[in-house]
Amino acid sequence: MNSSIKGIATVTLALLLNYSANPAFALPQKINHPITVAKSQLLTDTLIVPGERVGPITRTTTKKDLVKLFGASNLVDKTISGAEGIGSFAATQLNLNQGRSLLVVWSDNTRTKPLDVRNLGSAWKTREGIGVGTPLSELRKKLGNFKLYGLAWDYGGTILLDSSKLARYQGKVILRVDAAPNAYEKFANDYQAVSGDGTFSSSDRHWKPLGIRLAEIIVVLNPSD
Repeated sequence: MNSSIKGIATVTLALLLNYSANPAFALPQKINHPITVAKSQLLTDTLIVPGERVGPITRTTTKKDLVKLFGASNLVDKTISGAEGIGSFAATQLNLNQGRSLLVVWSDNTRTKPLDVRNLGSAWKTREGIGVGTPLSELRKKLGNFKLYGLAWDYGGTILLDSSKLARYQGKVILRVDAAPNAYEKFANDYQAVSGDGTFSSSDRHWKPLGIRLAEIIVVLNPSD
């Protein structure tokens, strides 16, 4: 495994390391409306700022904060495995409609410090308009001609941001692409040509028939030391 792959593996492994809602209480009529508007604006904020926030979820957001923001009924605590099945980490699934679901991965079982946010629905976008489902052609317009790892392994399809116009996001977000579900059967030769743990140019002709789209975004909030 070369040094670049080791770097990605280390970062990704580090990343992959019941509260009820607050009781309702009466508010004076004159301040109820602005509070409702403010909360509504928070819940419709679907901006990704790599390294800083995913909508209202920031580096300091806790599980209790998620309950206040989204309601306990929309949250499900779970435990996920780390990269290559190594380690396990506390996580909280946020189930929202209109493509706004996501998963918060915590630094420990206290669920008070988020490592990253992942499994983002299609509504979440960066300022550049990058989100899950963005096709390779659009990614090349926004990132320039970049390099990425081949398909069909643990870090398959990971974009090497340091080779792109968005190098400033290196270490703050992980972007991974994947082929269309039937691409391997329909275009086996092209698929195999861009598979494995090597690096490939985004302009490689073998990508074109595979229906490559952005399949995963991991927003790093508190990198593990």
